[in-house]
Amino acid sequence: MRIINFSDARNSLKAVIDQAVDDADVTVIARRDAPDAVVMSFEYYSSLLETVHLLKSPANAAHLARSIAQLNAGQAERHNLIDVESDAHEESEVQSGRMGEL
Repeated sequence: MRIINFSDARNSLKAVIDQAVDDADVTVIARRDAPDAVVMSFEYYSSLLETVHLLKSPANAAHLARSIAQLNAGQAERHNLIDVESDAHEESEVQSGRMGEL
């Protein structure tokens, strides 16, 4: 987290925004006679909102905590990703009766 005073932020606003975006971090703009403000990239902001959404439900937060504990205890299993495009193509071929032609 970077802290910058209001006058410096105003004089170099583009650089402040660019740094917040490039570093995926927040910049606090400190103001003398008013509450401070924060500058962050939209991507960073969206990720914070997603985290809040996931943790808002106590049941979901507990499930995530159990999953993290299982991972940390070495109880996770590795799975291959499904190639959705390939599977969709094969399904299309089966439905059209062309599977034998592949």
